[in-house]
Amino acid sequence: MLRSPKVGVVSLGCPKNTTDTEVMLGLLNQAGFTVTFDNEEADICLVNTCSFIEDARRESVRCLVELAGDGKEIIIAGCLAQHFKDELLKEVPEARAVVGTGDIHKIVEVVKAVAADPGLRIVQVSASPDDHVDEIMPRLNTGIGPASYLKIAEGCDHRCSFCIIPRLRGNFRSRSIDSLVTEARLLVASGTKEIILVSQDSTYYGLDRYGHMSLSELLSRLHEIEELEWLRIMYFYPTETSVELLETIASLTKVVKYIDMPLQHSHPDILSAMARPANPGKSVELVRSILPEAAIRSTFIVGFPGETEEHFEHLCNFIQEHKFERLGVFSYSREVEVPSGSMKNQIAKKVKESRRKRLMQIQHELSSKRNQAIVNKTIKVLIEGFDEGKGHYFGRSQWDAPEIDNQVYVLTQAFDEQMLGEIIPVTITRSGPYDLVGVPSDEARAVI
Repeated sequence: MLRSPKVGVVSLGCPKNTTDTEVMLGLLNQAGFTVTFDNEEADICLVNTCSFIEDARRESVRCLVELAGDGKEIIIAGCLAQHFKDELLKEVPEARAVVGTGDIHKIVEVVKAVAADPGLRIVQVSASPDDHVDEIMPRLNTGIGPASYLKIAEGCDHRCSFCIIPRLRGNFRSRSIDSLVTEARLLVASGTKEIILVSQDSTYYGLDRYGHMSLSELLSRLHEIEELEWLRIMYFYPTETSVELLETIASLTKVVKYIDMPLQHSHPDILSAMARPANPGKSVELVRSILPEAAIRSTFIVGFPGETEEHFEHLCNFIQEHKFERLGVFSYSREVEVPSGSMKNQIAKKVKESRRKRLMQIQHELSSKRNQAIVNKTIKVLIEGFDEGKGHYFGRSQWDAPEIDNQVYVLTQAFDEQMLGEIIPVTITRSGPYDLVGVPSDEARAVI
């Protein structure tokens, strides 16, 4: 007799993983399974894993070990499953199934099968995860407040020498504009105020499907959704960030002025070794010329094989010159299955960490000055929640993406539930290196 297990969930890794988790939960919920966000009461736990770098794999494995220690049966999905499908079933006896990145739409039949046969263990991992599913899948929101991710494409056609994503996610496949607009309308109808477009390279969107990069067209269509307040784009590729795209962003009021452009390094030698575009400064200057009000977020890797002190100083000077509004710095993680893993002159861990700390100190000082300049100004803030213990709201400006960027803390005399999910003017009263504090503004003043 088929038992109906209560399914718990853990979602690890990037926003693209989050959307996959929400789709799997939506499919399970639609099929009649009970989904719980309290893993203590779950019979079986769905863990959507990350395998991008060593630290991500360790986090995924640590989660699996903890759940196994609690006596939970586990379904392992996502990048770790795609990467190590055979090893996982051997090393994790509690694993009932592994489900690859190209097979998430089969989650219901997997759960039904293991629920019906206590001795069954399933490997549902396509050798090449190049599925092209375009229909609208049900989703169960896992919670980033009034914002929702919308994955516009899967996979990647670039071959950066340090990146394993094409192996784990396949080649780049765009969804159709019509399907994305339909899903966006459903999200907005359910209460979403901000839609965040995600893929491995959003600027590449549409080339495979329409024969030209079509992000501008997609943005224009999404902009027509009446109840939508903000549109955010994650992951601009430097050489694909065109004048046309930037002018489209400038002209559409709902598209927040936020450019997330991972540059990875500044020195030509290191960029060449990374198989990344040269002349990143030109891309930054193009954005500044067309969108002077935009916040540019970038990420950089320190300690790439062969990075000398001269290369690193070049990067320090580059960051000080361009004064990025938001910045992430990562120590290079050696992956043996990609070209950089076998390169000579690997950098010692101690050196990598020292360089990362120095870059973050530079950014700390730049960010402190920038935030101080906003004090006494009024900005628009999307209210995401209320901290009862501290008695304040928290939210984000248009220049901040959820879970990675700054927050704005809004002080009030009393809690008003109607403020949750609203975009309100907030006058900034004080600042820190990365966060702002303010009060709701009823005054007629310019709002930035």
